[in-house]
Amino acid sequence: MIPERLNEITDLQARMLCDQLRERIVDSVSRTGGHLASSLGVVEAIVAIHRVFDLETDRLVFDVGHQCYAHKILTQRGGQMESLRKLGGLSGFPKPREHRADAFIAGHASNAVSVALGMARARTQNREDYCVLAMLGDGAMTGGLAYEGLSDAGQSGEQLVVVLNDNGMSITKNVGGIAQHLAQQRLKPQYLQFKKVYRRVTGYTAAGRGVYRFTHKAKQAVKNAVLHCSMFEDMGFTYLGPVDGHDVNYLTRLLRYAKELNCPVLLHIKTVKGKGYPPAEREPDRFHGIGPFEKEDGTLLRAGGESFSSAFGDTICQLAREREDIAAITAAMPDGTGLVRFAKEFPSRFFDVGIAEGHAIAMAAGMAKQRVIPVAAIYSTFLQRSYDMLIHDVAIQNLHVVLCVDRAGLAGEDGETHHGVFDLAYLSSVPGMRIYCPASFEELRAMLRYAVEKVRGPVAVRYPKGGEGEFRALCGIEGASVIRPGYDVTITAYGTMVNEALAAARLLEERGCSAQVLKLNSIAPLDVDAVAMCAKKTGWLVVAEECMDAGCVGRNLAAEFALKGVRSVNLVLVNLGDRFIQQGTVAELRQLCGIDGASICRRTLEVMGRG
Repeated sequence: MIPERLNEITDLQARMLCDQLRERIVDSVSRTGGHLASSLGVVEAIVAIHRVFDLETDRLVFDVGHQCYAHKILTQRGGQMESLRKLGGLSGFPKPREHRADAFIAGHASNAVSVALGMARARTQNREDYCVLAMLGDGAMTGGLAYEGLSDAGQSGEQLVVVLNDNGMSITKNVGGIAQHLAQQRLKPQYLQFKKVYRRVTGYTAAGRGVYRFTHKAKQAVKNAVLHCSMFEDMGFTYLGPVDGHDVNYLTRLLRYAKELNCPVLLHIKTVKGKGYPPAEREPDRFHGIGPFEKEDGTLLRAGGESFSSAFGDTICQLAREREDIAAITAAMPDGTGLVRFAKEFPSRFFDVGIAEGHAIAMAAGMAKQRVIPVAAIYSTFLQRSYDMLIHDVAIQNLHVVLCVDRAGLAGEDGETHHGVFDLAYLSSVPGMRIYCPASFEELRAMLRYAVEKVRGPVAVRYPKGGEGEFRALCGIEGASVIRPGYDVTITAYGTMVNEALAAARLLEERGCSAQVLKLNSIAPLDVDAVAMCAKKTGWLVVAEECMDAGCVGRNLAAEFALKGVRSVNLVLVNLGDRFIQQGTVAELRQLCGIDGASICRRTLEVMGRG
């Protein structure tokens, strides 16, 4: 039972609440899957924040948002946890449309301080009265945007609290017993209370303010002589920490103190990722994002089979054995992108740059300029952050950088912040970029080898999350291939969407309509002549895609047909339109968006007047 007024609960009740929340989170995620270890690690911090702040009015901005499950339960959404990450259910990330207490959407990293500072400055400009907090994970500190936000926030003078959740990465290191002793003394309640009263008393008169400035400088000189100055203090923050992030009552007292300070404050908490659930504590990376599992021992209920990511990992290892000029790069996703084995087998040629996609691509450009072949494996939705580097650092010099674009297309249960439905538009806008779209593991292996060995400029191989479908052949690398004959209509697709095109063709055949299926092996350069030749034979061309409408292949074909004077083809576009897509399984979302086989069949019959 969650108390309605957390600001009134006792310290004992707060500790009991943390235990209840952990039990509830593990129980729910064991059935739905989700980001478990991150949420378990911040239970005490979330409870402490809710005890001190009114998040209906005060603003809490999460960084990434993997750690928000306790927050959701504490904001009247506990009864919906069974729907977590399901179609029409609770999102796995903060979403303002779900609840007023979700101050801002979160899914990508390192932006929380920047967003929170914007809210604080809006508060000042509007002459309003509320508090602003940012919960920043130490992983997000590997992204440069975090430092941009911290640098500006520290100098802003705004009332702002940043909670730095440090569960492994060393941010600062105080050396020696005296330093540790002083750090502990500075955070004792008696000292904080004295400091608060001293500030208030000396602030009444000009003479008092002068005394405060003198004693503050003297204290700072002594502290700097013994303690290494925190970089956060250099930025302008009042720094509190590091402290035990699992002492909910101590955190509550510190947050109450931070709330009363009219300045930027950074509270540095040390936590254990996966705290309270032994399997997650032992393997926090595996339980960062996990499918349904046995609660008793953490065993996955559905063993994962081969995926495009694992096929990529096997192939890049094979290529690296053959060629010493290959290096692999990822941005904090070695496991998700299938590079764990490469990292173990070729440690000197593997580079995990953290959550810094722009840096990854700029570094890849530098490597390519010096005759190394960099293979950068990055999720489609995160690669968006490196668009400037793709143009400025890679494409202008026509450097041979190989982009392996994982999670291209609908990514499933993570929802709109993670669907890879924009890369086709932004990659195809880069001059000289080649884009290959494997529909099977065999094609992925062949296209990756071709991209490494034959291409001489920027090249992308894009593939989805999960496994392959019924189509498992190798058609070719460039151009287009007819994979099913027909004479009434041509359906063209690329990547795993060819499976939906084939399914649509079979359904159309049952209704007396013969559908030719044309598979695009590459979409940049786009073989317009081959597509036009096939489409002219049937007079109808349906372009089925798992991407946004803007910048899609269908619209590029329409423009090219117009320029070439192709007027004998009726063109029909079937794609995701211009909306953001919620979470759900890929099969559910394809059906919902009208791009599955049955929907393509219905749309085709409708436009041909046979519906």
